[in-house]
Amino acid sequence: MTKRPLIGLTLDAEPAGGWSRYPWYALRQNYFGAVVAAGGLPVALPHEPALAADYLTRLDGLIVTGGAFDIDPALYGDTGRHESVTVKASRTDAELALLRAALARDMPVLGICGGQQLLAVALGGTLIQHIPDTISGALNHEQGASAEQPAHMVDIIAGTRLHDIVGPRISVNTSHHQAVRDAGRSVINALAPDGVIEGVEDPARKFCIGVQWHPEYLVSAGDGAILRAMVAAANG
Repeated sequence: MTKRPLIGLTLDAEPAGGWSRYPWYALRQNYFGAVVAAGGLPVALPHEPALAADYLTRLDGLIVTGGAFDIDPALYGDTGRHESVTVKASRTDAELALLRAALARDMPVLGICGGQQLLAVALGGTLIQHIPDTISGALNHEQGASAEQPAHMVDIIAGTRLHDIVGPRISVNTSHHQAVRDAGRSVINALAPDGVIEGVEDPARKFCIGVQWHPEYLVSAGDGAILRAMVAAANG
C-alpha cells in the first residue's frame, strides 16, 4: 500500500465560552474526511507561528482552511477597514507563517475560501473588503442554503493547472463577502459569472492552488479531483 502523505490543516480558534470555558480550536470533520478520501493523512495544526518550520519538516502538504473571519487589510496595504471586516490576528499570523514557509519549500499548498485569499496576499495580491459595496450587480456570495448544495457555476481559465484538474466549469457552494482584487504574483484560474475571482494559482510551483469555494463538501466531482490532485502532489 502506498504511504499516505501527511497533510497539515490549519485550525480555527475561538475564545473561552460556548463549547469550553477555555479558549479552544475547532475544524469541521468534513475537512479531515475529504483528505482521507483523497488518500492523505490529515493532521491539525495549532497556532504556533514560531514552530511553522518545525511542523513543515514533518509535513508533505498544507491546506489553509476557511473560516468566518477576514484578513487584516493592513497585510495587503489598505489603510481603511470596512465595517463588515472581522479579524482573528493570531490565526492569521500562524497561517501566514505556515504558508510562507511552505511556499519557500515549494511544498504542495491548497488554500480554501479564506485560505485562498491569504494565499493571494502571500503572493503579493490584494482583496476586495466587501463585495456588495464594490461590484455592481454581484451575485450573493454568502450562500443562504446548505453548503452541501451548489450555489453558482464557476468558469475555469484555460491553460491553468486547475483547468487540467476539473475542466472548463464547476458548480460550487459559496460563503464569502470578500474576494481577491489583484492576484499579485499568482494567476487567476477561476471566475464567477459576475467577474468575482474564484481561484488563484502559482504555475511556477509544484502545486499551489487556491479556490474561493469549499471543496471539502464534495458538491461536485471536481471538488474531489482537486483534493486528490493536491494529495498526489504531496505524495510525489
